[in-house]
Amino acid sequence: MTRLIHDRFAKEYLEEMLSPLGTVNIGRDVTSEVQEIDVYFTHEATVPEHIENLGLLGQLATATAIFEPFRNPVTIREVVGCISKLFDIQGELEREARRENIRLNENDFPKLWILTPTASESLLNGFRAQPDQPNWMPGIYFLGEYLRSAIVVIHQLPKTPETLWLRILGRGKVQEKAVAELIALATDNPLRTNALELLYRLQSNLVADLEQPIEIEDRELIMTIAPLFQEQLQAAQEQGLEQGLEQGRQAQQRLILENFLRVRFGELDSLMIAFLSPVSRIPAAEFTVILLAISMLAVDAAGRQEAVRLLAENVLALRLNEFGDSLPTLVANLLALPVAELTLLLEQLPQLSADELSSRLGQIPG
Repeated sequence: MTRLIHDRFAKEYLEEMLSPLGTVNIGRDVTSEVQEIDVYFTHEATVPEHIENLGLLGQLATATAIFEPFRNPVTIREVVGCISKLFDIQGELEREARRENIRLNENDFPKLWILTPTASESLLNGFRAQPDQPNWMPGIYFLGEYLRSAIVVIHQLPKTPETLWLRILGRGKVQEKAVAELIALATDNPLRTNALELLYRLQSNLVADLEQPIEIEDRELIMTIAPLFQEQLQAAQEQGLEQGLEQGRQAQQRLILENFLRVRFGELDSLMIAFLSPVSRIPAAEFTVILLAISMLAVDAAGRQEAVRLLAENVLALRLNEFGDSLPTLVANLLALPVAELTLLLEQLPQLSADELSSRLGQIPG
């Protein structure tokens, strides 16, 4: 399931980056059999500035192309499958040209770009994939001329701004470094903004994935991505848009939390619902940590109870940091309130001082 989340991110990411240059078709069917091309790009517009901003990715998109991104190192059978899709598309184009009495030349056929984090030397040798260093940077291996195909080994690409938009599709430390470079770009960079939104969606999907435990590599990626959305918010605040964006951020986090809890624990009770809005006001980085913590709980009654305790603890921690050791008692007292009274207290929370809040939770009548 995690691999499918990354695959979906790669397709949406390439669509976002390449759409100014032409038509991007995600999941194009190949009619000869049940196959699907990940990203089919039809070059339509030459936008020099956008091509330059995309660096190496822009160079790959100067003609019609098939992009096949892989989260894990590509295998022999997967390379063969990609080439098979290319041949099927070529066959479709030739049949269409005959029907319309059009002559095609080699440049009318798409090029295949296989994007893989790493590739073994034996795999590259087996396909006679060779670098073309006079014309292309290291990390790009071309198959025979008539195959119109190349394997892009992302982790071998030079760590330069020109390769940034491909290295974001890598994994592990390579991807984390690319995200760090993304953070360093100017906040008004439109590519940065678009990539950030897609990365935040990737983060949310990884946290909400209940099929399997989150891998250490993905956990580190989630923590790397977490501050990005908050940074975007802060940049917008400087432009005078803080109220609308803050409301939008809270609405998005509330929806993420509600869906996450519902999928994990089933129908939400009134106690969980009471915490949706207060928790949605928590900064993005801390919000992600909460979801990670809940994702590691058992999916049973005990896990549901612990999830509610975590929500309560984090809501109070924002207001009661100075109380330290007394926080567990205050959390217990908060959860001992009748639901109606607890909901009212949570609504009033932003207006209450720490002393007022501590006083109201100091003693719960027996």
